Formats: sequence, structure tokens, C-alpha cells
Amino acid sequence: QVQLVESGGGLVQTGGSLRLSCAASGRTFSDYAMGWFRQAPGKEREFVAGINRSGDMTYYVDSVKGRFTISRDNAKNTVYLQMNSLKSEDTAVYYCAARNSPFATGSHYDYDYWGQGTQVTVSS
Repeated sequence: QVQLVESGGGLVQTGGSLRLSCAASGRTFSDYAMGWFRQAPGKEREFVAGINRSGDMTYYVDSVKGRFTISRDNAKNTVYLQMNSLKSEDTAVYYCAARNSPFATGSHYDYDYWGQGTQVTVSS
């Protein structure tokens, strides 16, 4: 089992920044590729960003490219999502997820463990 706990969400104005963190415990963190997903009310869960288990390959949905950065610190068992230039359409609950594989994917079906989510609200 892998336990994931997100933090860092909150209320921010349009154009602002937030940094989400996801702390992992339970298994060897570096064995897992990690992903960030989000879900807005009435919408399906959406892939946001992924990072392979060594941290040298990252993936983003087009809508966040150039604004969001995913990173990981395997020594701290933590994955991060730096979110800049936030827009109202970024408002959602953000989830981190772990995949027992070298590589991240964009499908939530491929992930084995999930955090409880953290709310991000961007106000205009």
C-alpha cells in the first residue's frame, strides 16, 4: 500500500500561484511514477501532469503547459505541482496518484493509489 497526502491548495486570485505537495508513505516512493489529476464539479477527472519515477521525464496536458511544473524529491518521498498564472478554469480538486511503473500516463485507470485531494479555487 502507498498512502498519499496532498497539501497546498487554497483560494488564489487569477494570475496568482500555488504549490501543491503530495507526501507518500508505505512503499518505496522511487518505484512509482506519479501523476496529478484534477476534477471540477460536474466534470470528469482530468490528467494535469505526470513524472516518471526517476524524475527526468515529465508530461502535461496542453492547457497547463508553460504554467505548471511537476517535480519530485525521492529523498523526501514527495511530488510537487507548481502552478503559476492561474486561471479560473484551473479551479478543481487536485489529486495526486501513484503508478507502479517507470512511466506516468494520462489515464487515471493506470494509477494504483490516490490521495484524498486538495481544493484549488481561482477567483477573478
